[in-house]
Amino acid sequence: FVRINSAAGQGARRCGQRLLTSKRTRQRMDSEDVEESQEYRQLLEKIRQRSAIVGVIGLGYVGLPLASTFHSAGYATIGFDADMEVISALERGQSYLEHLPNSTELFRQLSESDKFYATSDMLRLQEVDAILICVPTPLGENFEPDLRYIESCGRSIAAARRPGQLVVLESTTYPGTTREKLLPWILEGDSGSKLGREVFVAFSPEREDPGNKIHQMASIPKLVGGLDISSSNLAAALYESSFEQVIRVRSAEVAEAAKIVENVYRSVNIALVNELKMVLNKMNIDIWEVLDAAQTKPFGFHRFDPGPGWGGHCIPVDPFYLAWKARAVGVNSTFILHAGEINTQMPSYVVQHVQSALNHDMKPLNGSKILLLGIAYKADLGDTRESPAFVIWKLLEESKAAVSYYDPLVPKIKGHLSSQFQFLKGRTGISDDSLPVELASSDCVVVITPHSFFKQEETPPGGRPCSLFAALKSFTGPVVDTRNWVPASWGLKVYKA
Repeated sequence: FVRINSAAGQGARRCGQRLLTSKRTRQRMDSEDVEESQEYRQLLEKIRQRSAIVGVIGLGYVGLPLASTFHSAGYATIGFDADMEVISALERGQSYLEHLPNSTELFRQLSESDKFYATSDMLRLQEVDAILICVPTPLGENFEPDLRYIESCGRSIAAARRPGQLVVLESTTYPGTTREKLLPWILEGDSGSKLGREVFVAFSPEREDPGNKIHQMASIPKLVGGLDISSSNLAAALYESSFEQVIRVRSAEVAEAAKIVENVYRSVNIALVNELKMVLNKMNIDIWEVLDAAQTKPFGFHRFDPGPGWGGHCIPVDPFYLAWKARAVGVNSTFILHAGEINTQMPSYVVQHVQSALNHDMKPLNGSKILLLGIAYKADLGDTRESPAFVIWKLLEESKAAVSYYDPLVPKIKGHLSSQFQFLKGRTGISDDSLPVELASSDCVVVITPHSFFKQEETPPGGRPCSLFAALKSFTGPVVDTRNWVPASWGLKVYKA
């Protein structure tokens, strides 16, 4: 037996009290009177029998694993996507998400299954019992929420809707979106009298971490909040059949806010270490050495690493969604916005270091050849959404530098690009065969996103070939390292940024 009388013990007791409160809240929610319509009872029985048909709109980094999770749980699943290349790849069993565990086998199983079908025909939503929305929620040109994809889904659902369907929004958005925007789109302006009787609507935020080999989708706790009790009950029942843990919250707004808070937490902490990096650099102190030292404290410190800027589909977007909503209710979220300002200025900070490194080599930035290593937003992924590499590239070209890139996971730049990055569409990366020559002719190398295979000396059996290790070790020009990736033992001229 361990006697708990420390602050940590008090924290554990408080945590236990919160869990107990959560259980009591759920019991109250379950015990509240629910007017069970015939549609409600029929859909609940379908979910319990796993005879419900699950539809997932958006078959990308979130939607495809979600569809696979429900398919694996025994549900007939229909995937919807407007991209015909995605539909064609699924029909052929060809993986387009190589970061997924056993992705080749997963795509083959889906293509051969008689319980999975991929289509671009949104009218087939009428066949579906539960519709899960996993579409992008980007920012507009003025950092305002861009809900066009959610609106398109809502109107498509309205066109095909029938009584007895559950609609769950998984796309990250500001609190109130599900009730104030999605529901009217689904009901086509109806007063909402059908909610909880004929149509059921909830929010359950995606928590996908692409490339994470430890936490797979079904093992990540699932938050669920409905627009009413009936919707909460049905959504919870659906996810409980396929996920290890489902946590019900009082409303869709609580679930929406929880997801935003998770990402704002990361945003402000990343901004903190990025600002510390700039401050300590002026003192000639290595931020990474400082973080290594601080991390030895066994409590009260959680490490975040600085970088060239933020990237991905969540962190560069979600804080501005919350800040926009805060302004709408008369609150100025200064702290959140300041963190965003720091993170968005990191690419400029990197370019300043590129210019400084070239100056040490007696070369101007204008006319220099710059090689970017890794342009994905995250290591070991081919995902370039909101990648800081694009901002760095744009700034370098504006300074008249000639830019090329090496990233085998992104052989060609494609997909959705904002208007300021349209000039990059269709650009292709340097191949392994031409890398040594291209590297030798470069004036400066910038390490942005080093994939794990970048340091391999030999290609492992069945592994990805990569000639970077040998070629880079003989490079004589400056290397601007934004990730503390280059070992001192290589003897290169490294400038940490």
